Amino acid sequence: MVDHLLEVRDLSVRFHTTGGTVKAVNGVSWHLDRSETLGILGESGSGKSVSASAIMNLIDMPPGEITSGQILFDGVDLLKAPAEERRRLNGKRISMIFQDPLGHLNPVYPVGWQIAETAMAHGVAKIEAYDRALHLLDRVGVPDPKGAMQKYPHQFSGGQRQRLMIAMALVLKPDILIADEPTTALDVTVQAEVLSLLEELQHETGMGLLLITHDLGVVAEACDRAVVMEQGCIVESGTPRELYHNAQHPYTQKLLAAAPGKGEMRTPADDRQPILQVRGLRKSYGAFDALQCADFDLHAGETLAVVGESGSGKSTIARLMLRLEDATAGSVTWKGEDLLTKSRREMGKLRRQLQMVFQDPTQSLNPHMSVFDIISEAWVIHPDILPKAHWRDRVAELLDQVGLSPEHAQRYPHQFSGGQRQRIAIARALALEPDLIICDEAVSALDVSIQAQVIALLGELRDRLGIAFIFIAHDLPVVRDFADRVLVMERGRIVEQGTVRQIFEAPREPYTQRLLAAGLDADPDVQAERRAARLELTK
Repeated sequence: MVDHLLEVRDLSVRFHTTGGTVKAVNGVSWHLDRSETLGILGESGSGKSVSASAIMNLIDMPPGEITSGQILFDGVDLLKAPAEERRRLNGKRISMIFQDPLGHLNPVYPVGWQIAETAMAHGVAKIEAYDRALHLLDRVGVPDPKGAMQKYPHQFSGGQRQRLMIAMALVLKPDILIADEPTTALDVTVQAEVLSLLEELQHETGMGLLLITHDLGVVAEACDRAVVMEQGCIVESGTPRELYHNAQHPYTQKLLAAAPGKGEMRTPADDRQPILQVRGLRKSYGAFDALQCADFDLHAGETLAVVGESGSGKSTIARLMLRLEDATAGSVTWKGEDLLTKSRREMGKLRRQLQMVFQDPTQSLNPHMSVFDIISEAWVIHPDILPKAHWRDRVAELLDQVGLSPEHAQRYPHQFSGGQRQRIAIARALALEPDLIICDEAVSALDVSIQAQVIALLGELRDRLGIAFIFIAHDLPVVRDFADRVLVMERGRIVEQGTVRQIFEAPREPYTQRLLAAGLDADPDVQAERRAARLELTK
């Protein structure tokens, strides 16, 4: 019998709620060996994170209940271990990094203290704990480690905060590291750097890495084996190549079919007139130039993607166009009128033509309003669009357009999944019958199949209603499938622009080449080529 570093046998977890009992995990079995990376792949609600929480003893009981199974670590069943023993193991021998580092780092303590505190809680002397923290900050690539020790979480970028979480998790040199969606909201280059860092640290320490993800590209890039979960059950397992080239279960096949970046690239028409012209657009904050002389056009019915890393100026362009912030210089000409010269009242009337869909619908939808109130609020502000007697019928029509049921109108945002909430946000944007919708990372946090559904919906609306889109994104495969043209931004400048085919097949700028090489693909063979390209570009 082979002794595994960690083995989960027949694990079942359920939650008792007011709406009944939810079976989150049903008879799951898998194992992890030393120096191995095991991916747990699945969409929201599949049970992958609940399985990890059971290992770390993070399930609230009640309402949670582990009804069966064993979790064997070094041959000892953790489910039968005393609470004090579980606490001794957590952090020291089994550690975890979470999806949202800002939500798991204490905002009122310096990060150096937080990393050292993890070691001190397990008996490490204060001086040694701080030495370990300083060494790890340097090892995970945080700039100026000594200065960083005194900084607070809000003073770091998203990618740097994830590096801080990795340092905290590794301060006691654990045997197992559980990484729960560690790269979901990160830029493609930062995502590649974090995965590469985890791989390097694993080679140095020999730890087992459990990587929980909904991203097929992450599995192809980082995993030795993977298990696929659906509705609390493991439906398939194998190496990334086996799963990609010979998937047996319909759910795995559905995930692979939904993976972006494989469709036909669009060819923009040459005879359309621009409806939007941006010239010399700038935004400065004191001596810092957030946006430098942006120039581009947008045509009717066209999708213009804006890509680049965090801080490149993508969202700044959107905010300036909609006058959510004041530009330092330049012009934004919409159908012959410069938006930057309009008064507040004039801009209010024009905004009915210019709508926006934000990244997180949980924050952009009012939780106290029903879906009907959220969508019809547009007509309260612009009463000349639709008589009140027709509101209910129009809400039902809009919900049907975005793939929801008219009966959903009386529900509230918390009663929907993430993908459904994003559909509601799109319906709200459509209520004003706009000519342009700006999507700011509107699909980046969605599961792959829900992401595919939303992109298909936006494409259908573009083709049927002639709506133009400015599509701000860091997910390059989605951009490849959806956009007509692409702007590439770096540090506030547009460094390259062209058709999708020009950007993806013949990029001129080294920065664009690095972005494309850092992108993740579900095909392990393609991903191996991209990894080689990344290494070549860093020479």
